Amino acid sequence: MGTITTADGTSLFYKDWGAGPAIMFHHGWPLSADDWDAQMLFFLEKGFRVIAHDRRGHGRSTQTATGNDMDTYVADVVALTDALDLKDAVHVGHSTGGGEVARYVAQAKPGRVSKAVLVSAVPPIMLKTEANPGGLPIEVFDGFRAQLAANRAQFYREVPMPFYGFNRPGASVLDGVVDNWWRQGMIGGAKAHYDCIKAFSETDFTEDLKKITVPTLVMHGDDDQIVPIADAGLLSAKLIPNAQLKVYPGYPHGMLTVHADVLNPDLLAFIQG
Repeated sequence: MGTITTADGTSLFYKDWGAGPAIMFHHGWPLSADDWDAQMLFFLEKGFRVIAHDRRGHGRSTQTATGNDMDTYVADVVALTDALDLKDAVHVGHSTGGGEVARYVAQAKPGRVSKAVLVSAVPPIMLKTEANPGGLPIEVFDGFRAQLAANRAQFYREVPMPFYGFNRPGASVLDGVVDNWWRQGMIGGAKAHYDCIKAFSETDFTEDLKKITVPTLVMHGDDDQIVPIADAGLLSAKLIPNAQLKVYPGYPHGMLTVHADVLNPDLLAFIQG
């Protein structure tokens, strides 16, 4: 584990374990590198080098008041991958991290990226617009901001229920998973998390997706209540040249955690394929 300091003085925390082919994981809002525990341990055991960072304003990185936007997030990724000299790496992004991966991979230096994976990811764009009539109305995201500002701790208790599908009839609530989501969220910065809502909902990744030339896997659950599949994974798979799409019936947004036993082997098969 270590840190790097970006050009604007932000300290970025990262984990870098193992040796071998590199896989870099990009987490969702408002979480941290810890959200990848199940994947980091699995791929470390398989002989890979695994890297995950806390996005600025999240986890153990600086609680930034500025720069909480997708272009700066990607600039931070460039700084980190340059510092670690990652070559032919696989980049895996969940949710907001999927947007980060899409933009990074679209503009990465030659030789830096071998493959990409977007899991329950926000691209092409979450917000409903004239060009994206199937998106979610701005009132949804305004509601997130209002709840975060009013009582972030309580809001972060409530989000994990639909996030993991624990609100579905007959679902077994895993208290430890809910607590861990809350823990990760609360160690980040409120201002950065507030700003990131705009970054993940209003950033348009359409042109980024069209520019991706490396093999890409799009994974999405069809019961994703946070980033509905119809306006996300299904559209992204059409926009990325030669993308593979894998739909998981009944799986929620947080399927990497609650269904790691299924997704990890699928990720491995794609990476080794």
